[in-house]
Amino acid sequence: MAGEQLLLTALMGILLLGVVVLLTRIEDWRSYTPLAGGGVYGGETGVAHEEKPSGLIRWFTTVDHKDIGMLYGLYAIIAFVVGGLMAVGIRFQLITPEGALFGSNFYNAILTSHGITMLFLFGTPIIAAFANYFVPLLIGADDMAFPRINAIAFWLLPPGALLIWGGFFLEPLTGGAVEAAQTSWTLYTPLSVEQVNPGVDLMLLGLHLTGVSATMGAINFIATIFTERGDDVNWANLDIFSWTILTQSGLILFAFPLLGSALVMLLMDRNLGTLFFATDGGGAMLWQHLFWFFGHPEVYILVLPPMGLVSLIIPKFSGRKLFGFKFVVYSTLAIGVLSFGVWAHHMFSTGMDPRLQASFMAVSLAIAVPSAVKTFNWITTMWNGRLRLTTPMLFCIGFVSNFIIGGITGVFLATVPVDLILHDTYYVVGHFHYIVMGAIGFAVFAGLYYWFPIFTGKMYQKKLGKAHFWLSMIGTNLTFFAMLALGYLGMPRRYATYEFDAAIASLDLVTLMHQVASVGAFILLIGQLIFVWNFVQSWLEGPEVDDGDPWDLEETGQLTKEFDWYDQKITTAITDGGEEDDVVADGGEPVEDAE
Repeated sequence: MAGEQLLLTALMGILLLGVVVLLTRIEDWRSYTPLAGGGVYGGETGVAHEEKPSGLIRWFTTVDHKDIGMLYGLYAIIAFVVGGLMAVGIRFQLITPEGALFGSNFYNAILTSHGITMLFLFGTPIIAAFANYFVPLLIGADDMAFPRINAIAFWLLPPGALLIWGGFFLEPLTGGAVEAAQTSWTLYTPLSVEQVNPGVDLMLLGLHLTGVSATMGAINFIATIFTERGDDVNWANLDIFSWTILTQSGLILFAFPLLGSALVMLLMDRNLGTLFFATDGGGAMLWQHLFWFFGHPEVYILVLPPMGLVSLIIPKFSGRKLFGFKFVVYSTLAIGVLSFGVWAHHMFSTGMDPRLQASFMAVSLAIAVPSAVKTFNWITTMWNGRLRLTTPMLFCIGFVSNFIIGGITGVFLATVPVDLILHDTYYVVGHFHYIVMGAIGFAVFAGLYYWFPIFTGKMYQKKLGKAHFWLSMIGTNLTFFAMLALGYLGMPRRYATYEFDAAIASLDLVTLMHQVASVGAFILLIGQLIFVWNFVQSWLEGPEVDDGDPWDLEETGQLTKEFDWYDQKITTAITDGGEEDDVVADGGEPVEDAE
């Protein structure tokens, strides 16, 4: 088995080397500028072609930042569907104490893949989708600084996903010789070293590809924002979303290479007999330090751009500018710096030196301050504003609500005495998912609905959009609040089955809370099915938006550059002479005027 693992690792290395050699020998890749000649305003660049090819050739050869943004978005939504179905499977497994659907091994496999899929295959790519499409438009750039590198960064992701999910595909083909990884998404040693399963190696290689992709993208965003801004865009008036992308890219640049190094060491331990994480040398602690030095900045890598989206969208539907813009920027930078000093609050129960515990607890509590600054600024922006409860605005308000719950529960876990009681219980799962789904997911939906007219040219069905919000809000709070309660009841995380001790309680509260969480997950599933239907059907058949200001932002001075670009696009397009019905934007009336 060890020989087979070594052979598989060598073959994958040869494949990746071949890909690198092929890419370096292709000297004249096609380069296309966006429709209407550039990011915001026209003008053909020296290496551009006036027209794009049609069909699949366009998508396989494009280096247009908007096309690549669309590819990132499609990839991320597919991953969201896969990871979401895994989550539904987990919740239905836990409806009954003995497990309703799966055996323990398969449960561990989907638990592992769910976490990795949502963090690495959905979370980071969906942010890259928004950033690729809109950052050049917002800053007045023609394209990304390195368009070809931008394309390479995306095309590393599909093979990464296939490697991460490869165990599920190969298990029936190999008669069980290769299985999906069952290490949990944290890959803790010694389990991840000693688990004799080539599927773990596939997953590690896939994770490495996603890390390389994210690092290439981060370098590109930093170079673009520093060097490609329009003449009228300086650091003082750079939009808040670009500020968060810049900060996120800095975090990626320092965090992801460390993860890549740790993954290489883990692969060497598994296949070459090295002893980086040997149990007799403190290896389990070494892995946790290396992993969480990446893992906790990763949380802010995922949440900072959604904070930027919310900071961008809330003022649009409040009829006023973002309150305390400079403080929001400063708090973004403060979170970026402090995020590298909190990783060991995941390790309070490992027996580390109490003096180190105290220092990490202090920084973990301190990082709540800039997050609170943002929260008060969002609330103050809405205070006495002329709110318009559009679907994007509803998701932003839901973001703020869920972020407060997720943030406060995080403050409890950052306190050593409380963490020692709640560590590795469902309280941690509830806290984390209030941030990942309740905050990050809601901000992503807000961005998708807000910019839907730009990247589709259509308007979505507003009633279905609002139904999606309310089902998501109800489902999120049912599911994850029940998990907080399970944590207080002492339910450990990552268990495929559980028991109820009638001597402890007169009611089976653990089973009841699991069932409440599963009902919430089912409601969430219905909401996401509505979202997918609305998204696809409106893209294909929705009414055309022929107004460069579909949200009526100009009257409050909130119109930004991407809508200027969209207005130029539709006014310079060749029409077919037909008449279009006027499209009313979702929630166009202020709250006080709406019936």
